[in-house]
Amino acid sequence: MTQTMNRLNVNGRTHEVGANADTPLLYILRNDLALNGPKYGCGLGECGTCTVLIDGAAARSCVIPVGGCAGRAIVTLEGLGSRDNPDPVQQAFITEQAAQCGYCLNGMIMTTKALLNINPRPTETEAAEALKYNLCRCGAHVEIMRAVMRAAGRIVEAGD
Repeated sequence: MTQTMNRLNVNGRTHEVGANADTPLLYILRNDLALNGPKYGCGLGECGTCTVLIDGAAARSCVIPVGGCAGRAIVTLEGLGSRDNPDPVQQAFITEQAAQCGYCLNGMIMTTKALLNINPRPTETEAAEALKYNLCRCGAHVEIMRAVMRAAGRIVEAGD
């Protein structure tokens, strides 16, 4: 396969990367752009650890060929917010301490962000439905659901 230059818009910046058109986007994000939010999990698009947003929708970057990403807005965990100014979804996960090992966290946060992009006030049932294909082995599900509801504005601090 012939290597070509691919122009990608990742986290609001344009990057030129040389890769075969069928190279998984995940490899480019991690190896070429040093973005470590998306993780390699199953490599089959089943576990969700590699989730990114493509044009605002959740996408499994381990099965998305880089050749199909030109001209599309790609956002990784690193592009949501910063340490000093986290995205509301990131802040909700921090506040609810919604992580144990953290391996699934990227997928949970990115899927939550995609859900809130299309449904800013989901019910718990809708949130659970959106997250059901993101695998977590640690058992942080209660905290993750609380974080989703907090990010959706369904949990308000006492006195707010």
